[in-house]
Order: sequence, then structure tokens, then C-alpha cells
Amino acid sequence: DYMMAVVDRLRNIGVVVEPNGDGCTVAGAERLVPADITTQPYPGFPTDLQAQLMVVLAMADGNSIVVEKIFPDRFMHVAELNRMAANLRKEGSAVIVAGVKKLIAAPVMASDLRASAALVIAGLAAEGTTTINRVYHIDRGYERIEERLNRIGAKISREEGGTV
Repeated sequence: DYMMAVVDRLRNIGVVVEPNGDGCTVAGAERLVPADITTQPYPGFPTDLQAQLMVVLAMADGNSIVVEKIFPDRFMHVAELNRMAANLRKEGSAVIVAGVKKLIAAPVMASDLRASAALVIAGLAAEGTTTINRVYHIDRGYERIEERLNRIGAKISREEGGTV
């Protein structure tokens, strides 16, 4: 129940989420539907997942709006996602997300934990090989993320100097 705001948003954009014992089964769609998201205190949509959902909306068919009500300046990932051919425009405490057909790999820089996670998701979805610098941010919240994602089919490696 505590994740229903997230599950509902994922379902609204075309992702299939089904309960499965203590977890769930998730299946993507060929193309995703745009949505407007506003972060809110619990039980609303969590600010901690705003950057990650923005990556998904960046590949939806059409325009979405993401409004950040908790931390209005939590958009460090926007410029980096635009380097990967996303079409994001910041307007105050909101970002207008114009969906693109695909993201393109690029060298990007992680600025915080949430942006790091978003850039990993973007890198996995992008065409080509993405290099994420300053990944020490992600280690604060996602221990051995490259090992965990590789176990489910990702191709991620960690290099000297803090890049993934």
C-alpha cells in the first residue's frame, strides 16, 4: 500500500505492475503514455523517485509535466539527460518533458544520489554506451548497483576514477 502512488503512476503511463507474493512483476510497454506528475508528501508521489520517473517520461509518446513541490530545485539531472537527447525544459519548479523516440548515449556527470540512479536508468535505455562520472553518489544508496543490475541482464561495469 505504501507504494501505491508510484504503482498507480506507472500503470497510468502503460507499465504493467502485478502483485506477486511479497514483490511484484513489472512489464514495460512498447511505447509509454505521457503523464503529469507532482511530488507530494506521503502518500503522494515521492520526490525521491521524481528523477527516475522523469527518465521514463522522457521516452513517452507526447508531453508530460513534472512539478517538484518538496524540493523545487531538485533538477540537477535535467541538463545531463538533455545531453542524452532528452527534451526537457525547466520552468521554475516544473520540467516540461517532450517525449523522444530514444535516448542517445553520452558522457554524463552524477550530481547526487537520485540523479545518479536516473542516469543509470537512462544509460540502460540509451542507444550506445553511456559513461557516468562521479558515481560515488550512487554508492550511498545503491550498494553494488552494477552487480545487481548485471544479474538481471544489464551490461554495466565500474571503472577506475569513479565512472560506470
